[in-house]
Amino acid sequence: MDDSNWVDEGDELRNNPQPTPPKMPPSPIKPNAAKIRQTLAMVETAFLASAGSLIWLINYYFPVGPLLRIFFPIPIALLYLRWGNRSAWMGALVSGLLLTVLMGPTRSIVFLIPYGLMGVQLGAFWRRGVSWEFSMITGALLGTFGFFFRFWLFSILLGEDLWQYIINQMTGLAEWIFLRLGILAQPSAIFIQILAVVLVFVNSLIYLFAVHLVALLVLDKLGNRIPRPPKWVQVILDYE
Repeated sequence: MDDSNWVDEGDELRNNPQPTPPKMPPSPIKPNAAKIRQTLAMVETAFLASAGSLIWLINYYFPVGPLLRIFFPIPIALLYLRWGNRSAWMGALVSGLLLTVLMGPTRSIVFLIPYGLMGVQLGAFWRRGVSWEFSMITGALLGTFGFFFRFWLFSILLGEDLWQYIINQMTGLAEWIFLRLGILAQPSAIFIQILAVVLVFVNSLIYLFAVHLVALLVLDKLGNRIPRPPKWVQVILDYE
């Protein structure tokens, strides 16, 4: 017979409790990849939208020629290249809202039309691999539309016909061209208006070419390649 008493065993267990196993730390919750991507897209959208607005703001108060104007549509286009259609439109809208707070609604509208729309258009074409020729012509059409939109808007705000001022300038240019060509005739009003539209379109086309060159040099460094330029541009720039 065992001399131990079962009553005493209970007392011993209470006096000498068994060691409890250590608690394991809770396993860290792995963040969802989709949430990380969504957060990153939101942060980059806010950052690039602010960058576009800041470039416009600096160029307005401290103009340094055409240097900063080349970068107006590039932040929105970069958003499209990195995150797609929705982020690009949100970036353009946020830039407009920010400029509305800083400079008023008029300046924000002038930024959105055409540069905000141009940024979305360029980003969409570059992401789909559209050729430079087509994206430049389409962007030049947007730039021409934005030019006449600004004249229409400022004519309403100022109560003056600014287009008539352009026509007067174009009349002097047309008369000079006729004189150089030896044409002894007075240029018609239709010819002068067509000349004005053509000059605005050519100016927008040159601007879009400069934007493509800057985007080629800058965005390639950032890892967001755009379509390769035509062969003659590659030969001039010695760029592969």
